[in-house]
Amino acid sequence: MIENKEPKGKCTGCASSKKDHRLLVGKLDVYDWLKGVPESALCPDIVEVKFKNTRKGFYSNSNQLRLQRGDVIAVEASPGHDIGIVSLTGDLVLEQMRKQKLDPKTYEARKIYRKAKPVDIEKWNEAIALEHRTMIKARQISAELRLNMKIGDVEYQGDKTKAIFYYIADDRVDFRQLIKVLAEQFKIRIEMRQIGARQEAGRIGGIGPCGRELCCSTWITNFVSVTTNAARYQEISLNPQKLAGQCGKLKCCLNFELDCYIDAQKDFPNTNIPLETKDGTAYHQKTDIFKRMMWYSFDKFNSMNLVQVPIDRVKEIIQFNKKGTKVDLLISEPKPKSKKSLDYENVVGQDSLNRFDKKENPSKKRGKRKFRRKPRKPNTSAKK
Repeated sequence: MIENKEPKGKCTGCASSKKDHRLLVGKLDVYDWLKGVPESALCPDIVEVKFKNTRKGFYSNSNQLRLQRGDVIAVEASPGHDIGIVSLTGDLVLEQMRKQKLDPKTYEARKIYRKAKPVDIEKWNEAIALEHRTMIKARQISAELRLNMKIGDVEYQGDKTKAIFYYIADDRVDFRQLIKVLAEQFKIRIEMRQIGARQEAGRIGGIGPCGRELCCSTWITNFVSVTTNAARYQEISLNPQKLAGQCGKLKCCLNFELDCYIDAQKDFPNTNIPLETKDGTAYHQKTDIFKRMMWYSFDKFNSMNLVQVPIDRVKEIIQFNKKGTKVDLLISEPKPKSKKSLDYENVVGQDSLNRFDKKENPSKKRGKRKFRRKPRKPNTSAKK
């Protein structure tokens, strides 16, 4: 039996262990590449604080506390106070605010009260321990009320006076009765917050078709809309089963290389323009973007007998067709036979797993015979 030996180190700024709160390391972290560089005089006293479920906020350090990354602090909330962890300080906070289109001069940041005391940490850990049981009970209550919604997660405020219920629903849900029942059941203030399918998949986690952990559960915090145009630009077949992710929506990774494909296709001719030749009309079938090749066939609805045409040649034929001239061939000159260029080869599976095993030669084994040594006869001719 393998024991889970988790390090029981102490985190910065509190007396609790890493095992108690799991917010120190995760996708909410920002790499501080200005660490060790003196802060500028124009840097305001604003600190980025992270909470659970990709929730972040910017708070004012009006008390001039010496805060470092990883410190557990008590911040202003409505009502009461909340407990969070400092994720970023210094000049990079301004960059994060500009990234979220927030003006540091006009932004009204809430205050940072103090560094969290052991009493605050203890109450915070108790609140975290209640979250799972509260979520299960809330699901049972919503099922009894026959509400078409799913409560995905619950987040308690640091002082246990308020809880945020994250839910998923396809249509609008009237949860006024649900809020009354939950408030009577848990004796806290209730806030309902709707999330999408991508946020739900990021919360649950999983393994993608690439074999790695889901991007939404590791590093993606802001979800950009994904459309089928991203697949069209990359010449990907519009197969819903392959384009959909774990959440049932289009994969977020379709946007990762989209800009490269769009830049590569800026000077490509329109694929809807047919090429007029003396042998007939050629229609576009497919494109290799990075090899700058286009394939044409003389049958519009059949991709047989494809002809590979470079992009420059396609532009040349289109210019001839605009002048009313039909070209003789799609390819101006036949390609000279050249040596085979190095290309991708599937080397997996070409060699068997037992290729290093020693095999006996069957011909040698068949001709091998057993010879027995004959006993020697006594020498009777010896002299008496």
